Amino acid sequence: MRNSFAIAMAVLVTTALLGGVAGTAAGAQPTISTDGPTAGAQPAVGTAGATGTGPAQTDDACGFPVELTDATGETVTLEERPDRITTINPSAAQTLWELGEQDRVVGVSRFALYLDGAEERANVSAEFGASVERVVDTDPDLVLAPNSSAADVEPLREQGLTVYHFKAATSVDDIAEKTETIGRLVGACDAANETNAEMYDAVDAAEERTADVDRPAALYPLGGGYVAANNTFIDAIMNAGGTDNVAAEYEEYPQLSDEVILETNPEVILVTDSEAAILDSEPYASTTAGTEGNYIVMNENYLNQPAPRSVIDSTATLSNAVVELQDDGAESTDGGDDGSADDSSSDGDSSGDDSGTDSEDGNSTDLTSADGNESDEDESTGDTGAESPGFGVVAAALALLATGLLARRD
Repeated sequence: MRNSFAIAMAVLVTTALLGGVAGTAAGAQPTISTDGPTAGAQPAVGTAGATGTGPAQTDDACGFPVELTDATGETVTLEERPDRITTINPSAAQTLWELGEQDRVVGVSRFALYLDGAEERANVSAEFGASVERVVDTDPDLVLAPNSSAADVEPLREQGLTVYHFKAATSVDDIAEKTETIGRLVGACDAANETNAEMYDAVDAAEERTADVDRPAALYPLGGGYVAANNTFIDAIMNAGGTDNVAAEYEEYPQLSDEVILETNPEVILVTDSEAAILDSEPYASTTAGTEGNYIVMNENYLNQPAPRSVIDSTATLSNAVVELQDDGAESTDGGDDGSADDSSSDGDSSGDDSGTDSEDGNSTDLTSADGNESDEDESTGDTGAESPGFGVVAAALALLATGLLARRD
């Protein structure tokens, strides 16, 4: 089982890295730049939505034509409301589903197929990146291309398609801004405002939930020594969920040596498989999280895609798990003989190696939602997108094809 896990990780990192070098897989994780092909500010769309710096734009002021400048510096013009929308990365698809605009979506990447009804849309993914031919065949009025689709933007524009490219989302505010922009582009500003309000309420609730508990030192390993560090939306979720990211002194998605990971000594590991197989491998097995079996199972689609439901679900999952782990740890202090959080057995004989779902050893927590981590079970050679490691990651990671797994993002 452990060997199959390593093989699966090797396939994933191969696909992801080749996508980053040769043109980004549909939802590919490593791209050359986290800000797209050219750095560009996200357009102001008339609403502070989440940031509170101005009035929220409503559907009454959400008319057409509309002109917005995207992350490439291109002014994207829509003369009328787009009726056919193709998304080439899953975060944009997730956002449109959240806005209730899924009926207008005609094309999605294969990593958006966990969304209800998405399998009825055209799959526009190629082996790496989007298939220009498949996207053209959807006859879209608008193509939404989140940041890790940078290399796909110009080939699609050369086919005469209207493509809006987003900058990397590295915070909850960035996700709110992206949601507002999508709402403005598709004429669903009210829904975007409501979605952002729900998202910020979820963040507030998560922070409130964990306000009086100790914040565990946490790490989200992506395989091959790569981790989610500072200046990433995953770090923002970890903070809002009540943990301290032990990799926060590093930027984006660095590759850390075994020695550095041991020095950070996380108390809890975030994983996206219920068996938490990575805790059986070094250096993670020798950290506090590994020796005590402390891990939290997250929904990989939600943790790894910078979109509103990702924030809502992931902050709730993480904050509830932090409280549960602390409660379990407190209950075990008067009876545990090894210091681990085990409140279910007086002799400490809990396996902790089953499904990870509310496990009896009290050290692992699996609160993934119903569509969970199994939705991509046939798509393990890809990723689910988001902002990406910098260029320096690529060369080092290519040497780790037998061991690496970079996160599924955007």
